Amino acid sequence: MNSSILKTLSTALMALIFGFLGAAVWSYSGLADNRTRDFLLDNPDMLPQMAQAYQEQEAAKRLANLGDEVFNPFPGAVLGNPEGSKVLVEFTDYNCPYCEASLGDIQRLVAEDPELKVVIREWPIFEGSDLAARMALAAAMQGKYEAFHDAMFELGPASTESVEAAATRAGLNIEQAREDAMSDAVTIELARNLTFAQSLGFGGTPAWVTGDKAVEGALGYDGLKEALEEAGPHSSS
Repeated sequence: MNSSILKTLSTALMALIFGFLGAAVWSYSGLADNRTRDFLLDNPDMLPQMAQAYQEQEAAKRLANLGDEVFNPFPGAVLGNPEGSKVLVEFTDYNCPYCEASLGDIQRLVAEDPELKVVIREWPIFEGSDLAARMALAAAMQGKYEAFHDAMFELGPASTESVEAAATRAGLNIEQAREDAMSDAVTIELARNLTFAQSLGFGGTPAWVTGDKAVEGALGYDGLKEALEEAGPHSSS
């Protein structure tokens, strides 16, 4: 393990144990650095756990700074119960294979829990997915978000042809949807989602927010269910 990684993990450990103020003071002590380094070398199995705990701590702080905004959906861009007491936020992209793989997990969770509200934040980061994200939000404006969302993943990858096919399958007013897809409301929403993702330190999709946790990656059914159980009912700030 190179010295820069070890130093980062050492700092993380001191921050977790002593608090950031304590870590700043201890960083001036060579003795503290040496003891921490020795501890890490003697207990290498703790390094991944420590790094994860540090990342989760930082994500919780960034999430707290956003307040309740990230939990408030673009009107209609919700799966499950729009008034549900349990809230899961997903940042997704229609050209992301892991997002597609997560669709079944979300559908299963929604079917099992009538109190689950899944807020979808369209975050088109893959090439060619911007049009699909815009049409999805246009579908939300017509009250047909879920129908388009499911059809788009089924008919993807996203292209002009597949987006039109998904819109048709979802029963959209196509001319109105095309106009809404390019509206200021949709453009602003996509910009907001990008800002949220950057603020939370996300590097890709899918990414998730529930309770005070913000994580990314394909968590699978079990991982998502556990995160929701830990979070419990959502209370607005």
